Amino acid sequence: MQFTDILLHWYADNKRSLPWRGERDVYKIWVSEIILQQTRIVQGWEYYLRFIQTFPTVKALAEAEEEEVLRVWQGLGYYSRARNLHAAAKKVMQEHGGVFPKTYEQVRQLKGIGDYTAAAICSFAYGLPYPAVDGNVLRIISRVSGIHDNIMEVRTKKQITELCHKLMKGADPADFNQALMDFGSLQCTPKSPQCESCPLKNECYAYQHDEVEMLPVSIKNLQVKDRFFHFFVCIQEGQIFIEKRAEDDIWKGLYQLPLKETKENKQLKYRLLYQTKHQLTHQTIHASFYDIPDAKKLPAPAGQRLTIPLIELGNYAFPQLIVKFFNKI
Repeated sequence: MQFTDILLHWYADNKRSLPWRGERDVYKIWVSEIILQQTRIVQGWEYYLRFIQTFPTVKALAEAEEEEVLRVWQGLGYYSRARNLHAAAKKVMQEHGGVFPKTYEQVRQLKGIGDYTAAAICSFAYGLPYPAVDGNVLRIISRVSGIHDNIMEVRTKKQITELCHKLMKGADPADFNQALMDFGSLQCTPKSPQCESCPLKNECYAYQHDEVEMLPVSIKNLQVKDRFFHFFVCIQEGQIFIEKRAEDDIWKGLYQLPLKETKENKQLKYRLLYQTKHQLTHQTIHASFYDIPDAKKLPAPAGQRLTIPLIELGNYAFPQLIVKFFNKI
């Protein structure tokens, strides 16, 4: 029995129950794939349901204000995904008459959609034969085929994508892609894969050569930058000062407390309320929160500054770092 037949038999018995599984509405598929770009299923599930309930169609999303989109997205992080979704929805309305594109090339041109997401959307919604190659697929194919090249390199990803094209022939593209996703999440996991019960163990190079822990080869050149943020809590007569981030930086379009950023980690001469560390993909944010009763001592605003009633904080989209602070105090 060949790789694809074995995989699809396994999938028939082990497929996960997900809110978007079997969905043919391309809009809902698109939203789910964008959410899952940087979010685990268990976390993204609730956000997906809430997002679809708030913006049930591409038209509803396109007509919404960006602030509302960011507020519904709040807590998921990587907010550029939400802004890209919003921008792409507007493009669908303006350039495609409200009809989501039906070719891989047109889907790929929408903001925020890369090769993997375009392939997933086109295979799930339209049955087009494009393999959706993510980390799960790179790992499975590297182990089964004995690929020792670095999967972080473009040429290796291209090699595995071409191999998946061949393996997909004759299979339903949606089932093939989803089977690989589930197989990588449940069976051929990054650590402690279930090799003894794996139906592919006789076909698997890594298992037969005792190289499961060695593959895939993944070498990242990731440099993480430290940043030091000092937030100021200024409350006067039930009103709190906040400001909107406008610069082309993390959290663009979200609200925050008045901020001063320093080049080194030092405590300022104000009453310290809370300190924490917040990890992003390429940055580590060292955050300190201070109590400042006098608004005249606040630093100059980096963006639009306003005062709002404390009870209205929930109406504004804040980075998760600041939401956690609010919950803490």
